Amino acid sequence: MAFSLKNHPFAVTAFFSRSTVLTYAFPANQLADRIPPCLQLDTFRDAQGRDWAFVAVAMVQTNHLRPAGFPAWLGNDFFLVGYRIFVTYTTSMGKRLRGLYILKSETDKLTMSLLGNIFTHYNYTHIDLSVSDNGSSHHIVSRRSGLDISVEQPIGEVPLPAGSTFTDWKTARRYAGPLPFTFTYYPTTQEVLIIEGRRENWTPHPVVVQQHKTSFWAESGLETPLLASAFTVQNIPYSWKKGRLDPWKP
Repeated sequence: MAFSLKNHPFAVTAFFSRSTVLTYAFPANQLADRIPPCLQLDTFRDAQGRDWAFVAVAMVQTNHLRPAGFPAWLGNDFFLVGYRIFVTYTTSMGKRLRGLYILKSETDKLTMSLLGNIFTHYNYTHIDLSVSDNGSSHHIVSRRSGLDISVEQPIGEVPLPAGSTFTDWKTARRYAGPLPFTFTYYPTTQEVLIIEGRRENWTPHPVVVQQHKTSFWAESGLETPLLASAFTVQNIPYSWKKGRLDPWKP
């Protein structure tokens, strides 16, 4: 494919001051047609033999997003809400990669929405956002996207969400995100754009979800999913390598 700004042509760096990720479980067949043919759902089989696929709703306060090597003061600060499916991709060299397929991205900064749609395929939209912290509680609201999520990080043991597909937090962490790779498929050339992310100090902590509402499921024609896990992390240096194209053959 010819050069494109959307191919992530340069490395990028940022700092996540806080990232809260709610992972939702769907019967695998409900998400099968939501990903391109080059990808496979990264599924989990529970004790009853049911196969589940997962969508992460990531809410991230991002600071100093900029091309690698640029000074932090030139970076962009914004809040991101991202909807991602957990997937796998097998490269042309036979290597299996775990990663994410982007469904939608929302941000409170109009400039980030415009730039994000120039340099990525992440489907950015600009929304209103109100983010508040009260001790151990974290509350995120957007009227425009029907988002109202509140979590708390109490002292002591945190139980899994009621009815979770997982039996323990160790298993749930495999689907806590972010995974190392994100994928975009170009059907006309049958190529896959692979973007690799790198993080430091990534230690997710379970949180209690007090409220979780979003209009995304209804707008996407998806049934209301099952909340499977919720984690938060803080103060994470993060970077993305320059994107690379990989040929895919059906």
